[in-house]
This record gives sequence, structure tokens and C-alpha cells, in this order.
Amino acid sequence: MHKITKIFILVISSIFLIACDNTKNSQQTTFEKDPSLCQFSAGQCYQKVADLTVGLMIDPVRTPSEKPLNITLNFSQAITNIAMRVEGRDMFMGIIPVALSSTANNQAQGTLIYGSCSSNYMVWRAFVSFDYQGQTRTLTYDFLADSPE
Repeated sequence: MHKITKIFILVISSIFLIACDNTKNSQQTTFEKDPSLCQFSAGQCYQKVADLTVGLMIDPVRTPSEKPLNITLNFSQAITNIAMRVEGRDMFMGIIPVALSSTANNQAQGTLIYGSCSSNYMVWRAFVSFDYQGQTRTLTYDFLADSPE
């Protein structure tokens, strides 16, 4: 009798879980545009620290999941010891290091690939660290994966 009760509870619980999972059967939810997120379709996303301006650009601008993304960082002044990593802003999706190589004109480039999220709304945070004016500085950039724009 006890085994039948467990099976009954498992079946009822499964029905409720299936009923609550509307991601497969519903139309894609549209989200309001968050002005705090980088909009790469409009161009570089800028952050400032001290008298330094740093622009981040990701191509393709829709920042698709599970595809190679080209990262470009432009610095208004010379910096050293640059490092970059990407993490989920609102959900832990691991820590993704980005190997950057310096190019001419205070620029660094690299490639990034991150996984997809089943929520249809995944915000990633890029951490860019570097030395400038004798201090280590860190800037953050938030952007939406699989952006509709």
C-alpha cells in the first residue's frame, strides 16, 4: 500500500510540474527594453573610470548563445595587464574567461562563447580588469544574450 501511495504522489506531482512549464507551449515572451543593458546594435557600450573611457563591442550584435562572439575593447588611453571574464548576472552559469590579445591603437580583441539559458532572458556581465595610472581598475558591462535587436 505504501508503494502505491508514493507512485500516486509522484504522478500527481508530475502533472503539476508539467502544467506549470509553459515555456514549450507558449509564445515567446517579450520583455521591456532595459536601458541599463548594452545595446550593441546602437554601437559600442561605454564605461568610464578616472579619465579613461572604455568601449566594448560584441559582434554579432544580437549576442547569440552557443556561437562565437567577437569581442573588441577600445581604450582612450594606454593600459596594461588586461583580463576579461563573463558571468551570468542573475543566475550562476559558470565563469567564462576571455583570452584577449592587444592590438594597435589601445585596442584588445578576443572571442567568447557562452551557453544558452532556458529562461529566454539571460543577462550576462562582462568584467574587464586592467592596470591604469598605477592602479588595478575593473569595469562591468551587462548585456542580453540572444538580443532581439
